Parts: sequence; C-alpha cells; structure tokens
Amino acid sequence: MYSYIYQINLNIYITHSHPHSIKIPGDITLGGLFPVHARGHAGVPCGEIKKEKGIHRLEAMMYALDQINSDPELLPNITLGARILDTCSRDTYALEQSLTFVQALIQKDTSDIRCSNGEQPIIRKPERVVGVIGASGSSVSIMVANVLRLFEIPQISYASTAPELSDNNRYDFFSRVVPPDSYQAQAMVDIVKALGWNYVSTLASEGNYGESGVDAFVQISREAGGLCIAQSLKIPREPKPGEFDKIIKRLMETPNARGVIIFAHEDDIKQVLEAAKKSNLTGQFKFVGSDSWGAKSSPILDQEEVAEGAVTILPKRASIDGFDQYFTTRSLENNRRNIWFAEFWEDDFRCKLTRPGIKIDPEKKKCTGEERISRDSHYEQEGKVQFVIDAVYAMAHALHNMHQDLCPGAMGVCDKMDPVEGRLLLSYIHSVNFNGSAGTAVLFNENGDAPGRYDIFQYQMTNTTNPGYRVIGQWTNNLRLNVEEMQWTGGSRQIPDSVCSFPCRSGERKKMVKGVPCCWHCELCDGYQFQADEFNCEMCPFDMRPTLNRTACRPTPIIKLEWHSPWAVIPLFLAILGILATLSVIITFIRFNDTPIVRAAGRELSYVLLTGIFLIYFITFLMIAEPGTVVCAFRRLLLGLGMCITYSAMLTKTNRIYRIFEQGKKSVTPPKFISPTSQLMITFILISVQVVGVFIWFGVMPPHTIVDYDEQRPPNPELARGILKCDIADLSLICCLSYSILLMVTCTVYAVKSRGVPETFNEAKPIGFTMYTTCIVWLAFVPIFFGTAQSTEKMFIQTTTLTVSMSLSASVSLGMLYIPKVYVIIFHPEQNVQKRKRSFKAVVQAATMSSRLSQKSISDKQNGETKIEPDRTQPPFRASLSSAFSVVSHLTKVY
Repeated sequence: MYSYIYQINLNIYITHSHPHSIKIPGDITLGGLFPVHARGHAGVPCGEIKKEKGIHRLEAMMYALDQINSDPELLPNITLGARILDTCSRDTYALEQSLTFVQALIQKDTSDIRCSNGEQPIIRKPERVVGVIGASGSSVSIMVANVLRLFEIPQISYASTAPELSDNNRYDFFSRVVPPDSYQAQAMVDIVKALGWNYVSTLASEGNYGESGVDAFVQISREAGGLCIAQSLKIPREPKPGEFDKIIKRLMETPNARGVIIFAHEDDIKQVLEAAKKSNLTGQFKFVGSDSWGAKSSPILDQEEVAEGAVTILPKRASIDGFDQYFTTRSLENNRRNIWFAEFWEDDFRCKLTRPGIKIDPEKKKCTGEERISRDSHYEQEGKVQFVIDAVYAMAHALHNMHQDLCPGAMGVCDKMDPVEGRLLLSYIHSVNFNGSAGTAVLFNENGDAPGRYDIFQYQMTNTTNPGYRVIGQWTNNLRLNVEEMQWTGGSRQIPDSVCSFPCRSGERKKMVKGVPCCWHCELCDGYQFQADEFNCEMCPFDMRPTLNRTACRPTPIIKLEWHSPWAVIPLFLAILGILATLSVIITFIRFNDTPIVRAAGRELSYVLLTGIFLIYFITFLMIAEPGTVVCAFRRLLLGLGMCITYSAMLTKTNRIYRIFEQGKKSVTPPKFISPTSQLMITFILISVQVVGVFIWFGVMPPHTIVDYDEQRPPNPELARGILKCDIADLSLICCLSYSILLMVTCTVYAVKSRGVPETFNEAKPIGFTMYTTCIVWLAFVPIFFGTAQSTEKMFIQTTTLTVSMSLSASVSLGMLYIPKVYVIIFHPEQNVQKRKRSFKAVVQAATMSSRLSQKSISDKQNGETKIEPDRTQPPFRASLSSAFSVVSHLTKVY
C-alpha cells in the first residue's frame, strides 16, 4: 500500500522538472540533505543562500568523500558517490526532495508505455541510495525519517537534536552523531545538582527547541528526583511590549528559586537580561543556559552584570584544519561539482557573475573569479562541520565492516552487497566505533544516539576590562565540574542558594509541603521526642531523655535526696535536736529513777514512750539516707513503729487514768490491769499488731528500690530526673501509718473523756493537750502531702513534710509530757519529795470531792451566785491539796 501511495507521488514528482542536486558518481551512493537555502516566502519554496549552515556543511560532506575515496585502508577499491539535495530549510520541501532517494526501490509498471514508434521506451534506472546523511533541522529529519524507514534506508543526522528522534520504535532507521537535547538536559540537571540546587524555574522560547528542551529537563529531573520546578514559563513567538517585565515579575513570585534554566533563542535571552536589569534584580537570578546561549557574546552585550555567573553549555566541538585548507582553496574553476557554489561565491564576495543572456546590474561589482575565500572575505568554520564529516565516516566504516564480512577478499562490491540490505547496514552503523575528525570516539547507543559531549562555560567578570566565558567543566555521560574555579556576583566563590526550603536544624523534622517534594516546613521535636530520621520524631524510652540537639536519647540522670539539700537540712536539724532532747530526758529519768516524779510518771511506760519518740526522730535519717534494700526495710519497719510505740504507751496511760476514776465513782475496788506489768503487756500487744503487719508486708512485697522517672518529668527534658527511692507507694505509706493514726485518735478520745479529772491528780490533761496538738499537726500534713502529688518536687516535699510532721509530733509529746518533769527534777528538786501515803479509797474520795467542788463552783457562777472562795493561802486548803495528791502517783507506789 505504501509503495502504491509513493508511486503516485513519485509519478507526480517526475512530471516536474528534475530537482537541483549534486551528483557524485561512485560504486555505492550516499544521499545528502542540507539546508543550502533558507525558507522561501510568498509561496516560493527556497529563499536566500545559507553560506555557513548550507554550503559549509555540504562541502564538508564532499570533503569527507574525497578523504575516504583516497584512503587505501577504508573501503579499498570501492568509490563512494553521492546524491546531495537542498531542503530549503522546509520539511515539506525536503520530503519532496527525498523521494529521489527511494526511486530505485519503487517497482514501476511500464508495460503500457510505448514510444511513438510503438516500441517500449528505454528508462534509465536511477541510482540506488544505500544511506542518507542529514538532515539538519529536527523537523526536517522527522519528516524524512518517516519516509526512509518505509524503504529501510538508514539515515545519519549531523545536527538534529530533538529528543523525540530517540524513539527507536518510530525512528528505528534514524541515527545521529550529535547528542540529543535530552543529553543536554541531563547535563543541565547534573549541573544544577552539583551546585546544590533543588528548586529552579524554567524559561523556554515558544517552539520545538525551547519547549522540547524544557520538557526533557523536567522529565529527567522528575525521574532523578530531588529537583523541583518552581515555575515553567514560555516566551511567546511574538512577545508584546512589557512581556519580559511580566516574566521577571512572575519569576520573583518564587524568590527562593534563584536558578533559572533557560532554553531560548538569542534575542529572547537578551531581552530577559534587559528586563532583569530594568527591575534592579542584578545578581538575583543565576541562569543555566542551553547551547543556544553557549559561549556567544551577542546575548549578553551590555548586560554583563546581570549575566555574571551564568553557566552555559555547548556541544564539544573542534575546528577541522584539513577542511579549512580544503575550503579556502575552493574556487569557481575547481569546484564545478557544487552547483550552488557560484551562488555562494556571489553572496560571499558581494559580486555578480556574468551569465549568457543576463545583464549585470551596473551598481553591483562583477566577479573576477580571482577572489579567494578567507583572503577576500570573512571565513570561520561552521560549528557542525565536524559532525558532517563524522556522519559520512560513520556510514563509510559501516560499509567497510559490512564488506569485510560479506565480501572477504573481494575487490569491489560483491553480489552479497548488490543491493545493500538496509536493515543489515543499520546494524553495522550501530556497531561502529572509531576516532572521529576531532579525535573523539564516534559510536551510537541502542537508540542511534551519539554520546553526549559538552563543554561547560561560566560567564565571569574577573575584572572590568576582561570579562568572558571560562571553561569550568565537561560532560560526557557524567559531569566533571570544577566548582573551585567558579565565580559569582562580585567575584564571590560562595555558591548561591536556589532551594525551596533550607535544611532543618538538628532536632527538627521535615513536614513536607503537599505536591512539592522539595519544599517543607521544619518542626521541632518537642518534649521528650528525638529526631528518629529526616521526617519523623519519636519518643525517647521512659528512662531516657533527648540530647541537646535532639538527634538521639541519653540516660536520664538519677538523683536522690542529698544530705546537704535544703529539703533535708530542716528535718535533720529538728531530728538532731529532738534526739538530743530525748536522750537528755532518758538520762535524767535514769539518774532520778527512784524519785517521786519519775515514779509518778510511770517509769516503765515512760521509757517505752521515750523509745518511741526517739525512733520517730531517728526515722528522719532513714528517710534521707540513700535508698537500698536494708534502708528500705528499716523505713517500712520504723516508719510506723515509732509512732505506734509512742501512741500505744499514751493510750495505755490515758486508758488507765480513765478506768481508775470511772471505777472510783462506783467502788473503792481498784480496776484490773493497772499495774506496771499489765500496762507494759497491753502496750506491747498494741505494738505487736504494727510489727506483725509490717512483716506480712515484707512477705508479700519484699523491700527494694526503684527509679521513678515520672515524678520529675517536666515539659523541659533538661530538667528531667530519675528519683531513686524505696518502692513504697503513697497508699502503702498511709496504710503503714494508719494504725498509728488509729491509736492516736483513740488516745485523743480517752484524753477528752478524762478532761474532767483535776490536773493536780494526774497526767490526763497534758496528754490531752499533746493529742490535740498532734491531731492539728497531722491534719495539716494530709493536704500538704497529697496536694503536692503533681509537683516536680513531689518526693522532696513529701519526705520533708512527713519527717517534719513526725518530728513535731514527737516534740509535742516530749515537750508536754516530760520537759516540765525534767525542769522540776533539775531546777526544783525540793518538789521532788515523797508525800505521805494514802489508801486508794481516800485518794479517790479526795479527787472526787475536788472535782465536785469545781463543778459546783462553775454552776454557781452560771446561776449568778457569788461565793466567797476560801483563802488558798491558808493551811486548811493546802492540807486539802496535799491530801489529794496524784492518783497516779499513789497507784504507782501501791501497785
């Protein structure tokens, strides 16, 4: 079907005049496509001649053919010929011209064609083109490649760089000796990454070159990752006034994206730089330009300050000296094979050649033919000459290798290469590997692309008199960039930033911005969190806290209540004073053990009570001592034992006093169990309950230490501490003291009941005052102890509160019960004498009478009666008091 379609097109084409072309005879013919003329206007297919991109490149192909044909080692005994066509820089025109290459492959039916004499015509068979060199523009190559692949004719381009031509499925017979723009884009991505940038904008001239270049850059950066595009802007083909100012304004919407990737034409680049300078943004943007910028001076003319630091890229190329010598010696006489050379001659020397039948404009100079290129006109080798020569040599090497394999030892073309099979030749093309005209390797990858080789430039203003481009690196499949040779605005060596978000500090995690992988917010890992990785914070284990930079966890310091702590000084001071006072009382009582006051105080219970007071003071030292198994065991044992001993003895005393006087109201028979031995037994029974409970506690939960990390765990982890303490919970502590509190409350009840007994007769009232005061102390203790449960100083406050409360309780008991007696014993020994003995009945009657008189006196006062009190200084009253000596003193002696 395709052959039929192109047969029709070919027949139409043949009806027109034969196209202008260059024919070089040879054993094997190559096709050539060059933009000898520019695109025509107003319906004319071709315009003015293109000297560099047209004639230079065309002559480069003929120069290469001459070199190959004169080389005895390459294709020996085989001459390469050519059919070279003009594309006129237009894809549709190039398509028409390229039909010449496929004529020999189209089977034409000439059976119905007859000459005027009725005989069949003799039709010259067109030469067979085995491969095509060209085209130049990517759009032209795309159009031609679609035709040549149908007839399996390999094609090697010297200038087409569009990335889409790398599609091996659509353009499988297309190859090129220039790197595609995708390599250029890859090189630019590598440059951006080498500079440490991850947030850039792109700017492209509207059209195939700019848009495909930016698309390749965006695609590669997306695949590589770590690079984000802030904005992708296009420069219209026909920009309106102020268009470039708008572009600069839009670029400033993302000021952190200082890097600008620019695929644009020279004029567009120049106007972008002008707009940036006009907006007073010199130094704000750092451009990375494609090969259209390269090392040209025209785009940056008068804009050097704005362009300073711009990094540009240019395919690595070399000037071919042999071609310069060849081309500068071309003349009208020795270059008749180039049918367009005369037109070039006229344009290059600005003269006019004489032609038969055509008059010369008298204003134009007549060409003499003696002019010489480079001597009489400016000459500079066109940049793609190297690649044209390499393309021809690539085809020649492929044919040479093919000839060696198919025609070993044969002189000339053998039958196996007549005709040359296109697909087989393509495989040889992809396999070539030789040093090209510039000394670099020429080879192709699986897509027919040549390796990327680029020089990297930077525009530097080392001084005001000699600014210019400086080579700072190369790219050949990988980047080699000399960062130390780079300079930026003002000669700075510091690479400017072009990042969306700056790196987070230690201890901060990245919270990514949705849809923009290069942008994030930094969030501090707060509290007891540490930075587990770049994006996550995690809690430290309960026994650890984060380091200062929050990148790891460290053990939480372990502390205890120290002896020198303010929380310990006051309790220790009170305990020491209490112990000294208690020991003084005990020593005094021991020394005056047989005196009436000591005996009347109940020696046995007094010693027990003083022992309990001593233990209450002593527990302070255990509460402050460093926790350990032994210390914790004694804490449990003595914490409630001291109070238990004290209040057991007090309860026994108050109970005895109460029973004695209650019994006295009923009979003269003394109550049971009021002897010292009985009192001790009762006391020890009460104490044993506490001791048994503690040992049961030991069995259920053996004493041990723990480190409490929750108690001192404030919001600031630097203040966090682990508290080394005994494993005694608040509830366990209250349970330990509850029995003592029960004894204390019971003792208080008996003290209240015994309040009516005259103070002269017993210790009931001092005990009562002691219990009242003790209750007040412990009522104050409870809210302080439990009110500090949430405090970071909980352990210190509770320990201090507990020890102070216990010391105050012991001090109250000691001060009210024994200090007055010690005072009398030491300072008033005359009062510490034996009184005469009285019977239990007499003592009770005297005490009862005294109580009744006191109550009657109070009653009379309430009734408004006034009684004359007897003179207490008179002997009868004194005798009454003497007769009513203390019941406890009497009973102590009697029983």
